[in-house]
Amino acid sequence: MEKYKSGLTGKNFVVDEPKFEFEKPVFKEKIDLPLCSEVETAKKYLEGRGIDPSKFYYAEKFKAFANTYQNVFADTNYEESRIVIPLFYNQNLIGFQGRSLGPSKVKYITVMLNDDAPKIYGYDSIRKELPVYVVEGPFDSTFIDNSIALCGADGNLRCLEGSSVVLVYDNEPRNREIVSRIGNSIGRGDRVVIWPRDIVEKDINDMVLAGINVKSVIESNTYSGLEAKVKFTEWKKV
Repeated sequence: MEKYKSGLTGKNFVVDEPKFEFEKPVFKEKIDLPLCSEVETAKKYLEGRGIDPSKFYYAEKFKAFANTYQNVFADTNYEESRIVIPLFYNQNLIGFQGRSLGPSKVKYITVMLNDDAPKIYGYDSIRKELPVYVVEGPFDSTFIDNSIALCGADGNLRCLEGSSVVLVYDNEPRNREIVSRIGNSIGRGDRVVIWPRDIVEKDINDMVLAGINVKSVIESNTYSGLEAKVKFTEWKKV
């Protein structure tokens, strides 16, 4: 009624959908799990990879944990422990990934609590006025300043429109999927990193463990346009 009195219901105005306020469960606002730094198994695994264990959580029973948010798993008889990677967007928890600690048929399990939010790790930590580096995985992003990770093949970067984006793919010239994605990115005119031929490590984490100054390599091997096509052709021949 207040909108009618204010004259905001004409054809040139949009009346907001009614909003119903419900008390949100606590578990929807945060992740109620121990940090990996507090669990010896997870701490040892991450520190062995040079990753800060205080950035991630640990779920002893990942399926049961996921089901406290929504009914993801109908069968929880076969449980497994996983590292939990939180996904925040504009300070809201919009999903999480479960990363296996050992051999598993499914290395990553992504659970989205908001299907309209981007599947991105690290979004709230970046400065969009600076170059934003988009890497393959959340763990890799912890080694590169101002970087994010896409958490799924269906992720998109619309939330970064207007930013200077650099795509950093894994160093796997024999991987058809990665080769195709890099080729498509170059075709769109994106800025991409083409790794030098003397680097044999497959991803950023492995490069860091090998003592490589990854940020320096990235900055000196970012290309676009014709130059990217030439470097890409050379890289594929490895």
